[in-house]
Amino acid sequence: MIGTCELCQRDGIELTVHHLIPREEGGSHLPTAALCKSCHKQIHALYSNKELAIRLYTIALLKDDDSLKKYIKWIKKQPATKAVKIRKSKTK
Repeated sequence: MIGTCELCQRDGIELTVHHLIPREEGGSHLPTAALCKSCHKQIHALYSNKELAIRLYTIALLKDDDSLKKYIKWIKKQPATKAVKIRKSKTK
């Protein structure tokens, strides 16, 4: 599906379904968000599913997280066609 990423707001990009509360934490039938592959991968590279379920379970909370703020500011400047490298968390 092509559309606008709910996190970085880039348009005309392939989207994936992100479970705001991960499936393994009981989020199978709970709200989801449409995220580009880069944002989706970055979220899971930085945070464990447990942390996502407890602390980062909405788009607003994700956008307000300090680590993701820096990433979002950077990724917004990247063209939707560019493949980007994902940085893993050192503390995850």
